[in-house]
Amino acid sequence: MKRIFGVLLALHMAAATAADQPVAVNPNHPDSYVVVPGDTLWDISGRFLAHPWQWPDIWEVNPQIKDPHWIYPGDVITLSYRNGRPVLGLSRGRDVKLSPSIRSYGREQAIPPIPLDAIRQFLTQPLVVTEDELRAAPYVVAHEEERLIAGAANRTYIRGLAAPQSNRYSLYRQGIAYRDPDHGNEVIGFEALHVGDISLESFGDPAVAVIIRSSREVLAGDRLLPHEAEEFLEFVPRPPQGPVDGAIIAVVDGVTQIGQYHVVVLNLGMRDNVGPGTVLAIYQSGRVVRDLVGNQIAQASSDGSKAIDVTAGTVQLPEERAGELMVFRSFDRVSFALVMNTQRAVHVLDRVRNP
Repeated sequence: MKRIFGVLLALHMAAATAADQPVAVNPNHPDSYVVVPGDTLWDISGRFLAHPWQWPDIWEVNPQIKDPHWIYPGDVITLSYRNGRPVLGLSRGRDVKLSPSIRSYGREQAIPPIPLDAIRQFLTQPLVVTEDELRAAPYVVAHEEERLIAGAANRTYIRGLAAPQSNRYSLYRQGIAYRDPDHGNEVIGFEALHVGDISLESFGDPAVAVIIRSSREVLAGDRLLPHEAEEFLEFVPRPPQGPVDGAIIAVVDGVTQIGQYHVVVLNLGMRDNVGPGTVLAIYQSGRVVRDLVGNQIAQASSDGSKAIDVTAGTVQLPEERAGELMVFRSFDRVSFALVMNTQRAVHVLDRVRNP
């Protein structure tokens, strides 16, 4: 299964709140730019704007162009001014024909918002599940030929499967717990480790299935969840609809320092109005340092001199803006985001807020 990202620029225009802020134009912007394969909407936006998420505020749709919301290689993006206001427009650089009989650009070839290679593996699995969801799911009870582990092309046996609606399922294993540091370290979900995909050969107790693909060794106890259908997921960079304050609670692949195009997990989700396309600023948590001086100093003021008490001990340094990220999958209380750029080191437990 493959989820395909397109760029539907009008999708969130009404919801975008960046219009409350003046649009900041990149001082080194070109007057026009020809889109090339490999571009992303974020990259193109950054050529014209200081803040790429403000793109929807100045995008002007030309109704005379077929599919004007989609951007393809060869299209020309232009920046102009109208009544002192910057405006981005599109001229179709080639004929985009969608006839299946002609080799042409379709939605699959439209410019994606962010690099898909960095997130493709995260688009085909649930990623976050509750403990109850896994406990109630059917499970692998054994493998053929008394195998302790199994992989692609091996047969396996399933228990707990009600009358199936499909013959395709995916296998998962419970991973780490995602905890919310803002609510007493409460568990808000579990990582769902994708193990593989299976196809049912016969239904019963146990049911018989063959492993079509495996991403890790299949073990007894691995759980079945429905195989997700292909879908189009469309979004553009945009700020949140209201105030947002959350934290990075995990980083995929376990790196200690987070950089550009790393995938991180946030303690924010759909209940916080954080969905695909939401852009957030990252704030590096201020380090705690030790003050080895700790003395009395005098500070001049307009009405004389007054003393400020500076005691020895530990001091919390102020937060500093460290970069931006974009959410690409959102669940109830958890979301996954791609770090788009960084100005300084980013770590787990750094804060994320409105850009």
